[in-house]
Amino acid sequence: MTEISRRDVAAIIDHTLLAPEATRQDVDALIEEARELGVLAICVSPSMLPVRAPGLVVATVAGFPSGKHHSLVKGAEARLAVDQGANEVDMVIDVAAARTGDYNAVLADIITVRESMGDRVVLKVILESAALSDEQIVGVCRVAEQAGANFVKTSTGFHPAGGASAHAVRLMADTVGGRLGVKASGGIRTAAAAAEMIAAGATRLGLSRSREVLQGFPA
Repeated sequence: MTEISRRDVAAIIDHTLLAPEATRQDVDALIEEARELGVLAICVSPSMLPVRAPGLVVATVAGFPSGKHHSLVKGAEARLAVDQGANEVDMVIDVAAARTGDYNAVLADIITVRESMGDRVVLKVILESAALSDEQIVGVCRVAEQAGANFVKTSTGFHPAGGASAHAVRLMADTVGGRLGVKASGGIRTAAAAAEMIAAGATRLGLSRSREVLQGFPA
């Protein structure tokens, strides 16, 4: 169905477990499966840190999933996660600020997290793109770049408006122009959906069903 190999796709996957009911045993199983599948990273809730996952990038979240945390709280959460071994932090913006066009507030929010966690850790900014207009998506991408983010990311996967779309990914990729990465996440459950996101410009995929998705790509 696609010329992309299973190994190539695995190399851009954040194998994700952010369910509220997830246990330590579930995280251990996630790490074992991540190694088996050959993915790049795992993404777990901050309360699960620290974890032992040699050979894997360890990602976590801040201000998740609502984004309605005070910026200083997001920053403290990110700083603690870094101190506990996280290599990457995916923060959620205040979606209402973006929806009302208050990009200065979005900028300040992202800068607070970036300054709290330092420059050596990858920062991904979650837009909740399904809840935003095209103009708002572009606006958030621009301030994310200005604030020093490394990636823009479509979704938490928890918003009722929905998850990733190829349209949003394409718009985000066009806006950041290769200067930032683009992570597609939320509702990507098949190889066809993953291939569509990659074709639209996604450079990272957030998946909770990585095995099912990878089985649809040629070995």
